[in-house]
Amino acid sequence: MEFSGINTLWVLLGAALVFFMQAGFAMVETGFTRAKNAGNIIMKNLMDFCIGSPLYWLVGFGIMFGSSGAIFGSLDPMVRGDYSAILPSGVPLYAFLIFQTVFCATAATIVSGAMAERTKFSAYCLYSAAISLIVYPISGHWIWGGGWLAQLGFHDFAGSTAVHMVGGVAALVGAIILGPRLGKYNKDGSANAFPGHSLTLGALGVFILWFCWFGFNGCSTVGMEGDAIVSAGTIFVTTNLAAAVATCTVMIFTWVRYKKPDVSMTLNGSLAGLVAITAGCDAVSPFGAAVIGIIAGFAVVFGIEFIDKKLKIDDPVGAIGVHGVCGALGTILTGLFALDGGLFYGGGFAMFGIQLLGVAVVALYVAVVMFVIFTIIKKTIGLRASEHEEIVGLDVTEHGLVSSYADFVFSAPAGAVSASGTIPVEVVEEEKAVPLGSNKENAEFTKVTIIFKPEYLDILKKGMNDIGITGMTVTSVLGYGLQKGRTDYYRGIKIEVPSLLPKLQMDIVVSAVPVESVVSAAQKILHTGHIGDGKIFVYKATNVVKISTGEQGYAALQGKDDL
Repeated sequence: MEFSGINTLWVLLGAALVFFMQAGFAMVETGFTRAKNAGNIIMKNLMDFCIGSPLYWLVGFGIMFGSSGAIFGSLDPMVRGDYSAILPSGVPLYAFLIFQTVFCATAATIVSGAMAERTKFSAYCLYSAAISLIVYPISGHWIWGGGWLAQLGFHDFAGSTAVHMVGGVAALVGAIILGPRLGKYNKDGSANAFPGHSLTLGALGVFILWFCWFGFNGCSTVGMEGDAIVSAGTIFVTTNLAAAVATCTVMIFTWVRYKKPDVSMTLNGSLAGLVAITAGCDAVSPFGAAVIGIIAGFAVVFGIEFIDKKLKIDDPVGAIGVHGVCGALGTILTGLFALDGGLFYGGGFAMFGIQLLGVAVVALYVAVVMFVIFTIIKKTIGLRASEHEEIVGLDVTEHGLVSSYADFVFSAPAGAVSASGTIPVEVVEEEKAVPLGSNKENAEFTKVTIIFKPEYLDILKKGMNDIGITGMTVTSVLGYGLQKGRTDYYRGIKIEVPSLLPKLQMDIVVSAVPVESVVSAAQKILHTGHIGDGKIFVYKATNVVKISTGEQGYAALQGKDDL
């Protein structure tokens, strides 16, 4: 076989881009979940690729491409057989092997999102291995390896069904067996929103995935000679157009439906458009791609809402809606919008019927096999983390991580952590000289607590220093007053936002400085005339003890460490 440098380079470029999608999935999943599980999620996304790669090399590739049998390829450990009959023109075996390996890893990583925040790490490793070892390769053989669906003419160019729907259906089965996160649903069945801790990470992940999808779809031509030169450009256009239109559709739809454009749902909309166009990106026109994007935009919103609120299936990142629903939908829509054979272009019902059949059979196959796999894991080592592990977070319990963001947490001075465990976000500078005695007897002490908006911290500090306050402790707190919150939506679920407002709490103990001066200065600085300015609480304190010296009373407040 004569090898082609440009074809090989194109396939290897695609493999590198699809591999980088692992980073995108990791960022999306991490950003859309809570910070206490961030390290666990990153570890899962790393390990599904690292576990899947050798298993696909050992067994999966042979099952998928080892022969043109209707159901099953062959067992060919370590890929030693002759694959010349199925190799793309001019592409060596190992270039094709790594290209297919990264696609397999993508199917496995989709499942992680729907089962995030409550799955045991050991269980994750096992079911991820099973997907790469046998689940994905068998259905992949039917579609891409010369199996019965390929023989019927089933069209799934880059994997709306072969990759995304397989991952989405596996995620659906896993989420059902696993059950929802603690506190997700109330006794009356209503859902509670668990907003992700970093939409910035989520958005970065979506941009990475969008970028890499050009390799996922475009490089699936597995060559850049002849007709593939024109086809690659068309694929790039249809891929981008479907994603962009789906994103706009979700933004407008959620704006109307929730009264504000939902950020996380709109990000899901981008992925929904990408997933839906993947099956027919080579077969539809730009107009068809735009229509598919519009349909995918509506489908992902209704799909995520239906799964979450009606079926009571907890999917933290919307993986089932994005990959399962839109993967199936995009494959079926190819039977309508394909320029050659599509129902809307005079092709009759033949192609459309084959697309429907393929989606239904693959979904049923994956659902049954994954149900067996998840059930075996559940009955043996256990599938779900304990209630304690889920509450504390999988970072601590599974990996010994205090926080995945340890370097970004405020580092408090020694002894600056309060008895309640809160960490001051700010400590006032060294004491200014105040010409007062140091042994005043029978002094009275008053604690003043000021709750205020975070943006006023610097000017309030300065104001307190100006009247002679020599020490204070400031902590981050959450709370609300008469204003309560407003009704808002997160991914279609009503939430009172913000039911707990972010505030700062400044605690000051005074003796020499008149309490009236502190209250008056705080009022003057913080008053805007609007609800939410904050409150000032005044308490009688009985004594003050300086731990470092043992001084008590008035003397304990006169020094540099009088916090």
